[in-house]
Amino acid sequence: MSNGIHDFLLSREAELVDELSSWVRIPSVAGLPDRRIEVVRSARWLAGTLREIGFPLVEVWSEDEAPAVYAEWCGAPSAPTVLVYSHHDVRVSKDEQWKETRPHEPVVRDGYVYGRGASDAKGQVIAHLWGIRAHLAKTGLEAPAVNLKLLIEGEEETGSPHLRQLLEDNQDRLAADLVIFSDTMAWHADHPAVCMSMRGTINAHLEVYGPLRDVHGGAVSGPAPNPVLAMARLLGGLYDDKGRITIPGFYDEVVEPSDRRRQELADLPFSEEDWLARSETRSTAGEAGYTVLEQLWTRPAIEATSIVAGDPVGLPRAVIPAVAAVDLSIRTVPNQTVAAVADQLHQWVAENLSPEVDHELTVTIDTGQDPYQTPEDHPAVDALAAAMAEGFGSPVGRMGNAGGGPAQWLVGAAGAPILFFGTGLPEDRWHDSDERASIDVLRKGAATLAHLWPRLAALPPRSQDR
Repeated sequence: MSNGIHDFLLSREAELVDELSSWVRIPSVAGLPDRRIEVVRSARWLAGTLREIGFPLVEVWSEDEAPAVYAEWCGAPSAPTVLVYSHHDVRVSKDEQWKETRPHEPVVRDGYVYGRGASDAKGQVIAHLWGIRAHLAKTGLEAPAVNLKLLIEGEEETGSPHLRQLLEDNQDRLAADLVIFSDTMAWHADHPAVCMSMRGTINAHLEVYGPLRDVHGGAVSGPAPNPVLAMARLLGGLYDDKGRITIPGFYDEVVEPSDRRRQELADLPFSEEDWLARSETRSTAGEAGYTVLEQLWTRPAIEATSIVAGDPVGLPRAVIPAVAAVDLSIRTVPNQTVAAVADQLHQWVAENLSPEVDHELTVTIDTGQDPYQTPEDHPAVDALAAAMAEGFGSPVGRMGNAGGGPAQWLVGAAGAPILFFGTGLPEDRWHDSDERASIDVLRKGAATLAHLWPRLAALPPRSQDR
């Protein structure tokens, strides 16, 4: 393909894989005190690699709390400034459930790199690194065609509790004309799509209290309140028989997908058989009147991600537990807000939980993240679509991202819109055992980025005073 970018990346593919593998070996697990130093090592690995590529300014921010890597390469005064966001921390793993390899002992099999973080999101950052290398190698430029700033944080998997403050403290340095958010998916290896939206994320933790202590069922069964059953009744009423969330007011601000949006999603290649095979979700369900893709990318959802009560491990004690706990993950869409949904959830739990039990509900308002939609008519969207067509060698559709992230925070810090680009796939098993990344998609993602920078350089910058 044009400019020899694909030939360059094919000739260096083994180096790309080796580089990703060496990074995956660093167990930068967020949220575990005994792995905190590994997150520091991961940040320093990235910082060193960016310096090797040629970035003249590379720093590690907030090393004592959640190390984030910041880099600048601003050698194109007349071109736009682009801020790239991603993360280098990874989810905790249950080693006993991994079959291909241990989580941080990467292996290559059948065109995939297996290992924790291979796709989410170290692989996505690696695509950026090789995109820059290919861009410089094939254009002969001494600096990227656009002014690049990178912010790769180290606590995304725990909700980015320090990121908002980090953005506020460094807002003057993060100003940009465009933000590229690289913690998303590309739909299909053979059918890429530009991601145009990201759902919001709110996490909640509910504890339901029954007896004052775990009590032998043979002594009190019947009259004693059982928090497990009370919680089950509550959660069982969360959705109605049409798949709609029953919390009053929950849909009041939800924006229906436009006819144009529905058609864009309908144009993506989709079959239930393919989806079930790739997502490993057994069956499809959900809200009546909306397709699988519409539900994923344009409709809100609430999931119970963990429930704990009684004796989940070891021999049972035959007791009525004192406490049942559930973690809820709430996915929101425009124009829902964290504060409004938190209030609705508090009221619904209080009104619907059995009066025989007590409860405590905690909603993470400070780290909750609102949804975001890329402006449909922004010229960078067409630039990315054209670059993806060159990078993947396939027609490009439009999609969304089912998960959430700090998109709105980045918009506020950079003063610029978001353009999403990721190299993940639904079959990459994010957060699960045997996480993997397609080498072919990583290479095509790097090629896309190498083609993107000159296209963005041709766009007028928002201002000339950067």
